[in-house]
Amino acid sequence: MNFFQAIFLGLVQALTEYLPVSSSAHIRIVGDLMIGSDPGAAFTAIIQIGTELAVLLYFRRDIIRILGAWFGSLFGKEGKDLRSRLGAHNPDTQMGWYIIIGTMPILIAGLLLKNVIETTLRNLWITVTVLALFGVLLWIFDAKKPQIKTMERMTAKDAIIFGIGQMLALIPGVSRSGGTITFGRAMGYTREAAVRVAFLMAIPAVFGAGILEAVSAVKDVSACAATNNPASEACLGAGMFPGWGPTIAATLVSFFVGYIVIIGFLKFVSTFSYKAFAIYRIGLAVVVAILLLTGVLPAIDPSAVAGA
Repeated sequence: MNFFQAIFLGLVQALTEYLPVSSSAHIRIVGDLMIGSDPGAAFTAIIQIGTELAVLLYFRRDIIRILGAWFGSLFGKEGKDLRSRLGAHNPDTQMGWYIIIGTMPILIAGLLLKNVIETTLRNLWITVTVLALFGVLLWIFDAKKPQIKTMERMTAKDAIIFGIGQMLALIPGVSRSGGTITFGRAMGYTREAAVRVAFLMAIPAVFGAGILEAVSAVKDVSACAATNNPASEACLGAGMFPGWGPTIAATLVSFFVGYIVIIGFLKFVSTFSYKAFAIYRIGLAVVVAILLLTGVLPAIDPSAVAGA
């Protein structure tokens, strides 16, 4: 992967990360079409850090307020009893706890199923299936469910359900924001509330995954250089990673463009429904299925098969 290809993938990441259309699916599909190979879960996770930095910048006031209230409650500033420490008197403290609760499903699943996520679940037939399925679900829930719940009305049960929606985004094609937003609309949250929860809840999960993948990539590259054996397990793992130069370039692009996309997306959902995104998901699934059936795209990355 050269710098221009990496920058283009960073642009794809920025344009699709926040929309309910699955950035990981787009990176997987565009990567295969452009460079003839899956860029890999490590590259995908690391460039997502760029888009999450854009989230931090845009929501900085909300994040500072939530963190301040949450840490303050731990030290008893809102009361020494358990209910006060859990945010009984402060919605921002509650939101801090709900983000933690909502992060647990994807954290547990990500650690337990890491190998499956990086191999089996990157089969493009699985991507096609979940693209279409969640497109239909988003269309139905957004059209039928009332918009009555705001972030202030969130409960621990709702946080778990949001978290399950985010957890399913470990499958390329579901979409982190798409899964969270779909589950939010199914519970009757307003479109804007569902989007904001998706953004805030993704921060610890995406940063955690990106950091872990970055550490793993460094270890693989170092181990590969030490063994000097292209057939070793370390070199096979490093082979899916394009290198730090292209990856950093893609991450910077995803940050700058991502910030602009956040502004536009929040304005869009305050006026329009998610119907257009649902139709796009279904249409993309049909196109990818045709490319798979005609042999233009392989369902499984050839380099991963060779490595296996």
